[in-house]
Amino acid sequence: MDLRTATTPPSAARSVLHDVEQTQLAIELIGLGARLQVLESALSLPRGRLVRLYRELRGTSPPKGMLPFSTDWFVTWRPNAHASMLLNAYRFMRDAGGLAGIRALLSGYRVYREQLSVTGETAELSFTRAWTLVRFHENGMLQLARCRRCAGDYVVQANGPRRHYVCGMCMPPARAGKGRKAAASTVA
Repeated sequence: MDLRTATTPPSAARSVLHDVEQTQLAIELIGLGARLQVLESALSLPRGRLVRLYRELRGTSPPKGMLPFSTDWFVTWRPNAHASMLLNAYRFMRDAGGLAGIRALLSGYRVYREQLSVTGETAELSFTRAWTLVRFHENGMLQLARCRRCAGDYVVQANGPRRHYVCGMCMPPARAGKGRKAAASTVA
């Protein structure tokens, strides 16, 4: 699945309305913390314009460096719960909401953030990680497996076991929730 919003107009001259739409979308994505590589991949605006827009909105140059490129992070305990929630929201927006590409991801990411704000939990997924997750899923590197206990759909490796899958919520690892944050709250 292509995460681009739309193809560039067929005429040699770019449509002013298309540029305005792309610029508004870029502003939204930058506001959510999307990296320049995500903007370049999802939008048809020139790189120079995206860099200037990023500087104007954030007051700093876009961060440099490579994007995360490992599926392993998405299948660890806490990130897996967040990745599964986001991917299910994205799929709902795409399938039932009739949205496509970056717009489906944007709407799914908003739903993910809204759900977290209700529970007071902090987001594990930045917009860039969410975009990476969707790309991995669309390219078959990650899949969804249904938990045989709770019937929820969870992110798993493409070559991982899916037949008798039990999610990390139904069967958490032995040290789940015993990190620095949990230790700090028990001391206080």
